[in-house]
Amino acid sequence: MTQQYESPLSSRYASRYMLELFSPDTRYQTWRKLWTALARAERELGLPITEEQVRELAEHWTDIDYEAVRRREKEVRHDVMAHVWAYGQAAPSAAGIIHLGATSCYVTDNADLILYRDGLKYLRAELKSVLAALCGFAEKYKALPTLGYTHYQPAQPVTVGKRASLWLQDLWEDLQELDFVIDHLRFLGCRGTTGTEASFMDLFEGDGEKIDAMNRRIAAEFGFGACYDVCGQTYPRKTDSRILNVLSALAQSCYRMANDIRLLQHDRQIEEPFEEHQIGSSAMAYKRNPMRSERVCSLARYLMALSANAPMTASVQWLERTLDDSANRRLSLPEAFLCADAILRLIRNIAGGLRVNEKIIDKTLREYMPFIATENLMMEAVKRGGDRQKLHEIIRNCSMAATEKMKNGGECDLLARLAAEKEFGLTEEEMRQVLEPFGYTGRCAEQVEALVAKIRPCLAGAAEDEVSIEI
Repeated sequence: MTQQYESPLSSRYASRYMLELFSPDTRYQTWRKLWTALARAERELGLPITEEQVRELAEHWTDIDYEAVRRREKEVRHDVMAHVWAYGQAAPSAAGIIHLGATSCYVTDNADLILYRDGLKYLRAELKSVLAALCGFAEKYKALPTLGYTHYQPAQPVTVGKRASLWLQDLWEDLQELDFVIDHLRFLGCRGTTGTEASFMDLFEGDGEKIDAMNRRIAAEFGFGACYDVCGQTYPRKTDSRILNVLSALAQSCYRMANDIRLLQHDRQIEEPFEEHQIGSSAMAYKRNPMRSERVCSLARYLMALSANAPMTASVQWLERTLDDSANRRLSLPEAFLCADAILRLIRNIAGGLRVNEKIIDKTLREYMPFIATENLMMEAVKRGGDRQKLHEIIRNCSMAATEKMKNGGECDLLARLAAEKEFGLTEEEMRQVLEPFGYTGRCAEQVEALVAKIRPCLAGAAEDEVSIEI
Protein backbone atom coordinates (compact mmCIF):
# COMPACT_ATOMS: atom_id res chain seq x y z
CA MET A 1 0.00 0.00 0.00
CA THR A 2 1.32 3.44 -0.93
CA GLN A 3 2.14 5.61 2.07
CA GLN A 4 0.09 8.80 2.39
CA TYR A 5 1.37 12.29 3.16
CA GLU A 6 2.27 12.96 6.78
CA SER A 7 3.24 16.35 8.17
CA PRO A 8 6.97 16.48 8.97
CA LEU A 9 6.02 18.22 12.21
CA SER A 10 4.33 14.98 13.23
CA SER A 11 6.83 12.51 11.85
CA ARG A 12 10.12 14.34 12.57
CA TYR A 13 10.03 17.35 14.84
CA ALA A 14 7.34 17.76 17.51
CA SER A 15 7.26 16.10 20.94
CA ARG A 16 4.95 13.25 21.88
CA TYR A 17 3.15 15.50 24.34
CA MET A 18 2.26 18.09 21.69
CA LEU A 19 1.23 15.43 19.19
CA GLU A 20 -1.09 13.87 21.76
CA LEU A 21 -2.46 17.24 22.83
CA PHE A 22 -3.65 18.02 19.31
CA SER A 23 -4.68 14.45 18.49
CA PRO A 24 -8.26 13.52 17.57
CA ASP A 25 -8.56 11.57 20.84
CA THR A 26 -7.72 14.56 23.02
CA ARG A 27 -9.91 16.93 21.02
CA TYR A 28 -13.01 14.76 20.88
CA GLN A 29 -12.67 13.45 24.42
CA THR A 30 -12.53 17.10 25.49
CA TRP A 31 -15.79 17.66 23.58
CA ARG A 32 -17.38 14.87 25.57
CA LYS A 33 -16.06 16.28 28.85
CA LEU A 34 -17.56 19.65 27.89
CA TRP A 35 -20.94 18.06 27.16
CA THR A 36 -20.78 16.28 30.51
CA ALA A 37 -19.86 19.51 32.32
CA LEU A 38 -22.77 21.30 30.65
CA ALA A 39 -25.23 18.57 31.64
CA ARG A 40 -23.90 18.55 35.21
CA ALA A 41 -24.19 22.32 35.58
CA GLU A 42 -27.69 22.34 34.04
CA ARG A 43 -28.80 19.58 36.42
CA GLU A 44 -27.35 21.34 39.49
CA LEU A 45 -29.17 24.53 38.47
CA GLY A 46 -32.55 22.83 38.21
CA LEU A 47 -33.03 21.52 34.67
CA PRO A 48 -34.65 18.06 34.30
CA ILE A 49 -31.44 16.05 33.91
CA THR A 50 -30.76 13.08 36.16
CA GLU A 51 -27.60 12.19 38.04
CA GLU A 52 -27.60 8.86 36.21
CA GLN A 53 -27.53 10.61 32.84
CA VAL A 54 -24.55 12.73 33.90
CA ARG A 55 -22.79 9.67 35.28
CA GLU A 56 -23.32 7.73 32.05
CA LEU A 57 -21.90 10.62 30.03
CA ALA A 58 -18.81 10.66 32.27
CA GLU A 59 -18.32 6.93 31.79
CA HIS A 60 -18.04 7.25 28.01
CA TRP A 61 -15.47 9.97 27.39
CA THR A 62 -12.95 7.68 25.70
CA ASP A 63 -14.90 5.03 23.76
CA ILE A 64 -15.35 7.05 20.58
CA ASP A 65 -16.46 5.04 17.57
CA TYR A 66 -14.67 7.00 14.86
CA GLU A 67 -16.01 4.84 12.06
CA ALA A 68 -19.57 5.51 13.20
CA VAL A 69 -18.78 9.23 13.40
CA ARG A 70 -17.35 9.14 9.89
CA ARG A 71 -20.45 7.45 8.49
CA ARG A 72 -22.79 9.83 10.31
CA GLU A 73 -20.88 12.93 9.24
CA LYS A 74 -20.97 11.77 5.64
CA GLU A 75 -24.74 11.59 5.96
CA VAL A 76 -25.47 14.82 7.88
CA ARG A 77 -22.46 16.90 6.73
CA HIS A 78 -21.90 18.24 10.26
CA ASP A 79 -19.00 17.08 12.44
CA VAL A 80 -20.39 18.21 15.80
CA MET A 81 -23.79 16.62 15.25
CA ALA A 82 -22.10 13.42 14.11
CA HIS A 83 -20.25 13.31 17.44
CA VAL A 84 -23.44 14.15 19.38
CA TRP A 85 -25.11 11.17 17.71
CA ALA A 86 -22.17 8.84 18.40
CA TYR A 87 -22.03 9.96 22.04
CA GLY A 88 -25.74 9.26 22.35
CA GLN A 89 -25.16 5.75 21.01
CA ALA A 90 -22.53 5.18 23.71
CA ALA A 91 -24.65 6.77 26.48
CA PRO A 92 -28.25 6.06 25.39
CA SER A 93 -29.96 7.20 28.58
CA ALA A 94 -28.42 10.67 28.10
CA ALA A 95 -28.83 10.89 24.32
CA GLY A 96 -31.75 13.31 24.60
CA ILE A 97 -30.01 15.90 26.77
CA ILE A 98 -26.55 16.03 25.14
CA HIS A 99 -25.76 19.54 23.83
CA LEU A 100 -28.89 20.99 25.48
CA GLY A 101 -29.10 24.73 24.72
CA ALA A 102 -25.66 24.76 23.13
CA THR A 103 -24.34 25.61 19.70
CA SER A 104 -21.41 23.88 18.00
CA CYS A 105 -18.93 26.47 19.18
CA TYR A 106 -19.61 25.47 22.77
CA VAL A 107 -17.50 22.36 22.21
CA THR A 108 -15.28 23.44 19.33
CA ASP A 109 -14.17 26.80 20.74
CA ASN A 110 -13.98 25.86 24.41
CA ALA A 111 -12.00 22.74 23.52
CA ASP A 112 -9.63 24.85 21.45
CA LEU A 113 -9.12 27.24 24.35
CA ILE A 114 -8.33 24.31 26.65
CA LEU A 115 -5.84 22.83 24.18
CA TYR A 116 -4.19 26.17 23.52
CA ARG A 117 -3.92 26.93 27.23
CA ASP A 118 -2.32 23.55 27.92
CA GLY A 119 -0.03 23.93 24.91
CA LEU A 120 1.14 27.35 26.04
CA LYS A 121 1.89 26.02 29.52
CA TYR A 122 3.92 23.18 28.04
CA LEU A 123 5.87 25.60 25.85
CA ARG A 124 6.44 27.77 28.91
CA ALA A 125 8.13 24.86 30.68
CA GLU A 126 10.28 24.19 27.60
CA LEU A 127 11.24 27.85 27.39
CA LYS A 128 12.23 27.92 31.05
CA SER A 129 14.51 24.96 30.39
CA VAL A 130 16.16 26.87 27.53
CA LEU A 131 16.61 29.91 29.76
CA ALA A 132 18.17 27.79 32.50
CA ALA A 133 20.68 26.30 30.07
CA LEU A 134 21.56 29.74 28.68
CA CYS A 135 21.93 31.20 32.18
CA GLY A 136 24.50 28.54 32.97
CA PHE A 137 26.34 29.10 29.69
CA ALA A 138 26.38 32.90 29.98
CA GLU A 139 27.61 32.77 33.55
CA LYS A 140 30.35 30.26 32.74
CA TYR A 141 31.75 32.43 29.95
CA LYS A 142 30.81 35.85 31.32
CA ALA A 143 34.45 37.05 31.36
CA LEU A 144 35.90 35.23 28.32
CA PRO A 145 36.86 37.96 25.82
CA THR A 146 35.86 37.50 22.20
CA LEU A 147 35.88 39.69 19.13
CA GLY A 148 32.73 41.77 18.84
CA TYR A 149 31.08 42.44 15.50
CA THR A 150 28.97 45.24 14.11
CA HIS A 151 27.74 44.86 10.52
CA TYR A 152 29.51 41.47 10.84
CA GLN A 153 32.78 43.40 10.74
CA PRO A 154 35.34 43.23 13.59
CA ALA A 155 34.51 45.67 16.40
CA GLN A 156 35.29 46.25 20.08
CA PRO A 157 35.63 43.07 22.19
CA VAL A 158 32.75 41.62 24.16
CA THR A 159 32.68 38.34 26.07
CA VAL A 160 31.21 35.01 25.07
CA GLY A 161 28.82 35.20 28.01
CA LYS A 162 27.73 38.76 27.18
CA ARG A 163 26.88 37.71 23.63
CA ALA A 164 24.83 34.81 25.00
CA SER A 165 23.07 37.25 27.31
CA LEU A 166 21.64 38.99 24.24
CA TRP A 167 19.94 35.71 23.31
CA LEU A 168 18.97 35.17 26.93
CA GLN A 169 17.31 38.58 27.25
CA ASP A 170 15.22 38.07 24.10
CA LEU A 171 13.92 34.74 25.37
CA TRP A 172 13.35 36.15 28.86
CA GLU A 173 11.08 38.81 27.34
CA ASP A 174 9.27 36.06 25.43
CA LEU A 175 8.62 34.25 28.73
CA GLN A 176 7.08 37.40 30.19
CA GLU A 177 4.88 37.82 27.12
CA LEU A 178 3.91 34.16 27.25
CA ASP A 179 2.90 34.54 30.89
CA PHE A 180 0.74 37.52 29.94
CA VAL A 181 -1.05 35.54 27.23
CA ILE A 182 -1.66 32.57 29.54
CA ASP A 183 -2.87 34.80 32.38
CA HIS A 184 -5.34 36.62 30.13
CA LEU A 185 -6.89 33.59 28.43
CA ARG A 186 -10.59 33.33 29.19
CA PHE A 187 -13.31 30.76 28.54
CA LEU A 188 -16.13 31.11 26.01
CA GLY A 189 -18.66 29.25 28.11
CA CYS A 190 -22.07 28.35 26.69
CA ARG A 191 -23.41 31.53 25.07
CA GLY A 192 -25.75 30.42 22.29
CA THR A 193 -25.83 30.94 18.57
CA THR A 194 -25.06 34.67 18.53
CA GLY A 195 -23.68 35.12 22.03
CA THR A 196 -26.99 36.37 23.47
CA GLU A 197 -27.67 33.31 25.70
CA ALA A 198 -31.27 33.44 24.46
CA SER A 199 -31.65 29.63 24.49
CA PHE A 200 -30.68 29.56 28.17
CA MET A 201 -33.08 32.37 28.98
CA ASP A 202 -35.76 29.95 27.79
CA LEU A 203 -34.33 26.96 29.63
CA PHE A 204 -33.86 28.84 32.92
CA GLU A 205 -37.09 30.85 32.52
CA GLY A 206 -35.37 34.22 32.33
CA ASP A 207 -33.04 33.70 35.30
CA GLY A 208 -29.80 35.36 34.17
CA GLU A 209 -28.04 34.60 37.46
CA LYS A 210 -28.41 30.88 36.79
CA ILE A 211 -26.90 31.33 33.33
CA ASP A 212 -23.91 33.15 34.84
CA ALA A 213 -23.57 30.45 37.49
CA MET A 214 -23.65 27.75 34.79
CA ASN A 215 -20.85 29.41 32.85
CA ARG A 216 -18.77 29.98 35.97
CA ARG A 217 -19.09 26.32 36.97
CA ILE A 218 -18.14 25.01 33.55
CA ALA A 219 -15.21 27.42 33.25
CA ALA A 220 -13.92 26.50 36.70
CA GLU A 221 -14.17 22.79 35.93
CA PHE A 222 -11.66 23.31 33.11
CA GLY A 223 -9.36 25.60 35.07
CA PHE A 224 -10.49 29.01 33.79
CA GLY A 225 -11.16 31.87 36.17
CA ALA A 226 -13.46 33.85 33.89
CA CYS A 227 -15.38 33.91 30.63
CA TYR A 228 -15.24 36.64 28.01
CA ASP A 229 -17.54 39.51 28.94
CA VAL A 230 -19.22 39.53 25.55
CA CYS A 231 -18.88 37.47 22.40
CA GLY A 232 -20.61 36.48 19.23
CA GLN A 233 -21.01 32.81 18.47
CA THR A 234 -17.27 32.25 18.93
CA TYR A 235 -14.66 33.47 21.35
CA PRO A 236 -12.96 36.63 20.03
CA ARG A 237 -10.50 35.70 17.30
CA LYS A 238 -8.16 38.39 18.61
CA THR A 239 -7.19 35.68 21.07
CA ASP A 240 -5.73 33.62 18.24
CA SER A 241 -3.72 36.65 17.12
CA ARG A 242 -2.34 37.07 20.62
CA ILE A 243 -1.36 33.39 20.76
CA LEU A 244 0.28 33.28 17.33
CA ASN A 245 2.05 36.56 18.02
CA VAL A 246 3.79 35.18 21.09
CA LEU A 247 4.71 31.98 19.25
CA SER A 248 6.12 34.11 16.43
CA ALA A 249 8.10 36.14 18.99
CA LEU A 250 9.62 32.90 20.29
CA ALA A 251 10.53 31.93 16.75
CA GLN A 252 12.19 35.31 16.17
CA SER A 253 14.36 34.98 19.28
CA CYS A 254 15.38 31.42 18.51
CA TYR A 255 16.14 32.33 14.89
CA ARG A 256 18.42 35.15 16.05
CA MET A 257 20.31 32.85 18.42
CA ALA A 258 20.60 30.00 15.90
CA ASN A 259 21.73 32.34 13.14
CA ASP A 260 24.43 33.81 15.38
CA ILE A 261 25.65 30.29 16.14
CA ARG A 262 25.79 29.51 12.42
CA LEU A 263 28.00 32.55 11.86
CA LEU A 264 30.25 31.67 14.81
CA GLN A 265 30.51 28.04 13.70
CA HIS A 266 31.70 29.23 10.30
CA ASP A 267 34.56 30.96 12.14
CA ARG A 268 35.08 27.82 14.32
CA GLN A 269 34.65 29.90 17.47
CA ILE A 270 31.50 28.21 18.83
CA GLU A 271 29.92 24.99 17.58
CA GLU A 272 26.58 23.34 18.17
CA PRO A 273 26.54 19.73 19.46
CA PHE A 274 27.85 17.13 17.03
CA GLU A 275 27.35 13.43 17.73
CA GLU A 276 30.14 10.87 17.50
CA HIS A 277 28.68 9.13 14.44
CA GLN A 278 26.91 12.16 12.94
CA ILE A 279 27.41 12.69 9.21
CA GLY A 280 27.81 16.28 8.10
CA SER A 281 27.62 15.68 4.35
CA SER A 282 26.96 12.72 2.08
CA ALA A 283 29.86 13.80 -0.16
CA MET A 284 32.18 15.89 2.01
CA ALA A 285 32.98 13.61 4.93
CA TYR A 286 34.97 16.28 6.79
CA LYS A 287 31.99 18.62 7.13
CA ARG A 288 30.53 19.64 10.47
CA ASN A 289 27.45 21.56 9.39
CA PRO A 290 25.34 23.44 11.98
CA MET A 291 22.31 21.39 10.98
CA ARG A 292 20.33 21.92 14.20
CA SER A 293 20.72 25.68 14.08
CA GLU A 294 19.81 25.62 10.40
CA ARG A 295 16.70 23.61 11.23
CA VAL A 296 15.74 26.13 13.91
CA CYS A 297 15.98 28.93 11.36
CA SER A 298 13.99 26.97 8.80
CA LEU A 299 11.18 26.11 11.23
CA ALA A 300 11.20 29.64 12.66
CA ARG A 301 10.56 31.14 9.23
CA TYR A 302 7.59 28.82 8.83
CA LEU A 303 6.18 29.76 12.25
CA MET A 304 6.63 33.49 11.67
CA ALA A 305 4.75 33.13 8.38
CA LEU A 306 1.97 31.13 10.08
CA SER A 307 1.34 33.99 12.49
CA ALA A 308 -0.06 36.09 9.64
CA ASN A 309 -3.14 33.85 9.51
CA ALA A 310 -4.65 35.01 12.80
CA PRO A 311 -4.88 38.76 12.11
CA MET A 312 -6.40 38.07 8.69
CA THR A 313 -9.06 35.93 10.39
CA ALA A 314 -9.66 38.30 13.32
CA SER A 315 -10.21 41.22 10.96
CA VAL A 316 -13.01 39.58 8.91
CA GLN A 317 -15.41 38.00 11.40
CA TRP A 318 -18.55 39.33 9.66
CA LEU A 319 -20.69 40.52 12.56
CA GLU A 320 -21.49 37.63 14.94
CA ARG A 321 -19.41 35.05 13.03
CA THR A 322 -18.49 33.51 9.70
CA LEU A 323 -17.17 30.04 8.97
CA ASP A 324 -14.26 30.99 6.74
CA ASP A 325 -12.03 30.81 9.82
CA SER A 326 -12.61 27.11 10.46
CA ALA A 327 -10.40 25.37 7.91
CA ASN A 328 -7.64 27.94 8.40
CA ARG A 329 -7.63 27.57 12.18
CA ARG A 330 -7.63 23.76 11.98
CA LEU A 331 -4.32 24.06 10.15
CA SER A 332 -2.57 27.16 11.44
CA LEU A 333 -3.06 26.91 15.21
CA PRO A 334 -2.03 23.27 15.79
CA GLU A 335 0.82 23.57 13.29
CA ALA A 336 2.07 26.69 15.08
CA PHE A 337 2.12 24.90 18.43
CA LEU A 338 3.88 21.85 17.00
CA CYS A 339 6.40 24.10 15.25
CA ALA A 340 7.11 26.16 18.37
CA ASP A 341 7.55 22.92 20.30
CA ALA A 342 10.04 21.63 17.73
CA ILE A 343 12.01 24.88 17.77
CA LEU A 344 12.28 25.00 21.56
CA ARG A 345 13.33 21.35 21.75
CA LEU A 346 16.08 22.04 19.22
CA ILE A 347 17.27 25.26 20.85
CA ARG A 348 17.38 23.56 24.27
CA ASN A 349 19.53 20.80 22.84
CA ILE A 350 21.85 23.35 21.23
CA ALA A 351 22.09 25.55 24.34
CA GLY A 352 22.90 22.56 26.54
CA GLY A 353 25.75 21.33 24.34
CA LEU A 354 27.51 24.36 22.86
CA ARG A 355 31.24 23.85 22.32
CA VAL A 356 33.43 26.91 22.90
CA ASN A 357 36.78 26.79 21.11
CA GLU A 358 38.68 29.15 23.39
CA LYS A 359 42.02 29.01 21.56
CA ILE A 360 40.46 30.00 18.25
CA ILE A 361 38.50 32.75 19.97
CA ASP A 362 41.71 34.07 21.55
CA LYS A 363 43.67 33.83 18.30
CA THR A 364 40.96 35.66 16.35
CA LEU A 365 40.71 38.40 18.96
CA ARG A 366 44.46 38.93 19.27
CA GLU A 367 44.79 39.22 15.50
CA TYR A 368 42.58 42.29 15.64
CA MET A 369 43.69 43.68 19.01
CA PRO A 370 46.26 46.11 17.47
CA PHE A 371 43.44 47.74 15.49
CA ILE A 372 41.07 47.71 18.47
CA ALA A 373 43.68 49.30 20.71
CA THR A 374 44.47 52.18 18.37
CA GLU A 375 42.19 54.66 20.16
CA ASN A 376 43.89 53.88 23.49
CA LEU A 377 47.30 54.13 21.82
CA MET A 378 46.38 57.45 20.30
CA MET A 379 45.32 58.78 23.72
CA GLU A 380 48.62 57.64 25.22
CA ALA A 381 50.57 59.32 22.42
CA VAL A 382 48.65 62.55 23.01
CA LYS A 383 49.60 62.39 26.69
CA ARG A 384 53.22 62.29 25.56
CA GLY A 385 52.82 65.50 23.61
CA GLY A 386 51.51 64.31 20.25
CA ASP A 387 48.98 66.11 18.03
CA ARG A 388 45.70 64.18 18.06
CA GLN A 389 44.83 64.93 14.42
CA LYS A 390 48.27 64.03 13.12
CA LEU A 391 48.28 60.84 15.20
CA HIS A 392 44.86 59.90 13.79
CA GLU A 393 46.21 60.24 10.24
CA ILE A 394 49.28 58.13 11.10
CA ILE A 395 47.03 55.40 12.50
CA ARG A 396 44.75 55.54 9.45
CA ASN A 397 47.60 55.20 6.97
CA CYS A 398 49.36 52.45 8.94
CA SER A 399 46.08 50.56 9.44
CA MET A 400 45.27 50.59 5.74
CA ALA A 401 48.75 49.33 4.89
CA ALA A 402 48.65 46.60 7.55
CA THR A 403 45.19 45.49 6.40
CA GLU A 404 46.33 45.30 2.80
CA LYS A 405 49.24 43.10 3.83
CA MET A 406 46.88 40.78 5.76
CA LYS A 407 44.59 40.53 2.74
CA ASN A 408 47.55 39.18 0.80
CA GLY A 409 48.30 36.52 3.37
CA GLY A 410 50.78 38.37 5.55
CA GLU A 411 50.82 38.83 9.33
CA CYS A 412 49.47 41.94 11.02
CA ASP A 413 52.37 44.38 11.43
CA LEU A 414 50.40 47.45 12.54
CA LEU A 415 52.36 47.96 15.76
CA ALA A 416 55.69 47.78 13.94
CA ARG A 417 54.48 50.35 11.42
CA LEU A 418 53.30 52.70 14.20
CA ALA A 419 56.57 52.29 16.11
CA ALA A 420 58.47 53.24 12.96
CA GLU A 421 56.62 56.57 12.88
CA LYS A 422 58.76 58.96 14.95
CA GLU A 423 55.88 61.33 15.64
CA PHE A 424 53.86 58.52 17.22
CA GLY A 425 56.32 58.40 20.12
CA LEU A 426 55.66 54.81 21.34
CA THR A 427 57.81 51.70 21.00
CA GLU A 428 56.33 48.41 19.86
CA GLU A 429 56.94 46.90 23.31
CA GLU A 430 55.15 49.80 25.00
CA MET A 431 52.20 49.34 22.69
CA ARG A 432 51.98 45.59 23.33
CA GLN A 433 51.50 46.26 27.02
CA VAL A 434 48.03 47.70 26.34
CA LEU A 435 46.82 44.78 24.17
CA GLU A 436 45.46 42.56 26.94
CA PRO A 437 41.84 41.76 25.82
CA PHE A 438 40.43 41.73 29.36
CA GLY A 439 40.97 45.48 29.52
CA TYR A 440 38.60 46.11 26.62
CA THR A 441 35.43 44.23 27.61
CA GLY A 442 33.98 46.93 29.82
CA ARG A 443 31.17 45.76 32.14
CA CYS A 444 30.38 42.56 30.21
CA ALA A 445 30.80 40.21 33.18
CA GLU A 446 28.86 42.53 35.45
CA GLN A 447 26.02 42.82 32.93
CA VAL A 448 25.78 39.04 32.62
CA GLU A 449 25.67 38.60 36.38
CA ALA A 450 22.92 41.19 36.74
CA LEU A 451 20.73 39.64 34.03
CA VAL A 452 21.17 36.09 35.30
CA ALA A 453 20.38 37.22 38.85
CA LYS A 454 17.12 38.71 37.57
CA ILE A 455 16.07 35.65 35.57
CA ARG A 456 17.12 32.76 37.81
CA PRO A 457 14.45 33.19 40.52
CA CYS A 458 11.75 32.75 37.85
CA LEU A 459 13.11 29.41 36.63
CA ALA A 460 11.96 27.15 39.46
CA GLY A 461 11.62 23.61 38.17
CA ALA A 462 13.81 24.13 35.10
CA ALA A 463 16.80 21.76 35.14
CA GLU A 464 20.11 23.33 34.22
CA ASP A 465 21.90 20.04 33.75
CA GLU A 466 22.00 18.36 30.37
CA VAL A 467 18.78 16.56 29.53
CA SER A 468 18.25 13.82 27.00
CA ILE A 469 16.39 15.18 24.00
CA GLU A 470 16.08 13.20 20.79
CA ILE A 471 16.57 15.56 17.88
